[in-house]
Amino acid sequence: MEVQRTGSLVGSTSSMESLEKQLSCPICLDMFTKPVVILPCQHNLCRGCASDLYDSRNPYRFSGGVFRCPTCRFEVVLDRHGVHGLQRNLLVENIIDLYKQQQERTGTTTAPVKPKVSTEPLCEEHKDEKINIYCVTHQIPTCSMCKVFGQHKDCEVSPLGSVYQVQKGEMSNAIDALVASNGQLQALLNQMEDACKAVQDNAQHAKQKLGERFDSLYAALEERKNALLDRVSKEQDEKVEVLRKLARRYGDRLQACTELTDTAVQALEQSSAADFLQTSKNLIAQTKDAAKSSMAEERPEPGFEMMDHFTLFTDHIEALLCKMDFGIKDDEEYEDAEEEEEEE
Repeated sequence: MEVQRTGSLVGSTSSMESLEKQLSCPICLDMFTKPVVILPCQHNLCRGCASDLYDSRNPYRFSGGVFRCPTCRFEVVLDRHGVHGLQRNLLVENIIDLYKQQQERTGTTTAPVKPKVSTEPLCEEHKDEKINIYCVTHQIPTCSMCKVFGQHKDCEVSPLGSVYQVQKGEMSNAIDALVASNGQLQALLNQMEDACKAVQDNAQHAKQKLGERFDSLYAALEERKNALLDRVSKEQDEKVEVLRKLARRYGDRLQACTELTDTAVQALEQSSAADFLQTSKNLIAQTKDAAKSSMAEERPEPGFEMMDHFTLFTDHIEALLCKMDFGIKDDEEYEDAEEEEEEE
């Protein structure tokens, strides 16, 4: 019954052409070949064509990927089996078998179908031979003629498909390892970027602390300098005050002695001896006392004007500042500087 119904369907040339179009793959434009896969969008494809299309668009996705229907552009998410995980359309396969059987019985012919273009490489030595085996000895693919008559006749060979699957698995594993390695490198790169930022932040903090320490040293030095300058100024004022008091005493004494000298000189110029003798004894005593008192007048101690005791010895501090470095306590450096001075 099924054959008869099919025969009625393909009874005319136009109906046969219409049926053939319905049974043609949208990729290769040839009639579907077994096994036929059906997509979730209900469109059919040759499994081989679907596999080639998937591999060409997903060269690195061996553990699943996205497949787009060439008819309606519907996207299908495939699992790790890829196209081989799609369901076969047994109904279409049976229709194709019945269609071919009917063609053989009726002897009808259809319009020539465009043959598939082979993409398999050919052997360079044997131009018409396809490369279909793998030379394990030389690790290169070759053809059967090379194994029988050519340069690989004494070599160990293996089926091309089995070696292809093995190396494809190795490539997949290598890609997975490389992807994992890239992830580790990316993590290291992120870690280095974070470390660089941390170094910059820590360096900025260290610079700030260092500036604060030196500002504190500057302030301490400035404060100490002002205190020492005040001490020098204070002693300067005290000594100058003492000297000025003595100068005033000396001035008063000099004026008194000068007046006494003038009086004594006037007495010497008197012509009368009686007049002279009336005042000479007292003037002589006053003149001697004035001369003695001038010699015994209070004087500053030797070196009173010197200020050498205010000399500041800073060699050890300069040495300490020159040796100032990170990681060494200031008190330890100070002790080392003092020990060096003692040794010298």
